[in-house]
Amino acid sequence: MFTGIVEALGKIENITAEGSNYRLRISAPFAHELKVDQSVAHNGCCLTVVKVDPPYYEVVLVEETLRRTNFLLQKSGAMVNLERSLTLTQRLDGHFVQGHVDAISELIGIEDRRGSYWMTFSLPPGGEQLIVEKGSICINGISLTIASRDVQALSVAIIPYTWQHTNLQFLKRGDWVNVEYDIIGKYVYQILKRRWDKNLL
Repeated sequence: MFTGIVEALGKIENITAEGSNYRLRISAPFAHELKVDQSVAHNGCCLTVVKVDPPYYEVVLVEETLRRTNFLLQKSGAMVNLERSLTLTQRLDGHFVQGHVDAISELIGIEDRRGSYWMTFSLPPGGEQLIVEKGSICINGISLTIASRDVQALSVAIIPYTWQHTNLQFLKRGDWVNVEYDIIGKYVYQILKRRWDKNLL
């Protein structure tokens, strides 16, 4: 479990294909604190540490993970948002994030508003019922509030601190990001949908 509060930026140093899997070698400020089998969110995707060699560590992405995330589009040298798993003594500054990516979304607009950045993303298929204005969403591992949405897109307002400490600053129009919908919204929607399907509403 994570909170969507990015802890550090890591750098993909190397990508190796292993059958249908990808092995990533990543440099990170906290690599020396990691242990094999720990969970770390990478752009919002929960991955297991399989090797530690400070200042580097390695993770493996299986075919299912590659199919659902933007990692097939990543190259060596790319910066990734990192967050270690939540402990029971931490403040929940973001929202509950599982690290299970639901979809990917295309960045279709960036506007510098001289004090904040307004970023607009395509509305991922299937997300229409799960994205509400002022609700929570996780984009590339960052807990964000949906500032506005319509039938085709959603927008978020980015404060300077978030811009400076995440990989949003490196994105350009046409780039793709990982999206995880709010887990509470997903459960509520499924419960109501089942009741609707059974004509109980």
